Amino acid sequence: MKKTTTLLCAILCFLTFQGCGIYSFNGISIDENIKTFQVNFFQNQAPIVEPGIDRTFTFALQDLIQDQTNLSLVSSNGELLFEGEIVEYYIAPQASTSENTAAQNRLTITVNVRYYNNTKTDGEDDFERRFSFFSDVSATTQLIGSDLDTALEEIFDRITQDIVNESLAKW
Repeated sequence: MKKTTTLLCAILCFLTFQGCGIYSFNGISIDENIKTFQVNFFQNQAPIVEPGIDRTFTFALQDLIQDQTNLSLVSSNGELLFEGEIVEYYIAPQASTSENTAAQNRLTITVNVRYYNNTKTDGEDDFERRFSFFSDVSATTQLIGSDLDTALEEIFDRITQDIVNESLAKW
């Protein structure tokens, strides 16, 4: 009896997922005819320029899309196109001490993204939107070297996932 119940549950789960078409646990649903994507270089146009973050961000977005989809990265004529620029990079005091000095600083980065689904002529999926996130660090920490790398990784992980969710996940 227990084997029969287990078998019925397995069949029911299979049929449920089979009826959903293309299904993924990360919510990404891409037309099966779409095979390529393109991520143009995100230039740093923020008033404060931190060297190298434009390259790091571009690669982070490319890597995330490759990790979460079966799409192939191309350098031109991508069916899905991501482009934009880094528009804000700033550090601001977040919390103060009793001596009116900063106890914590917040690094905030904002990226303007344009997304185009070139397989659709109506532009229904296309958007231009800003994505922003931050990382809080101790005021005694200088944002250089590995401390900066850690903060950038935290920020870029969140921003790139938000971009992928907005463009490819149809919740």
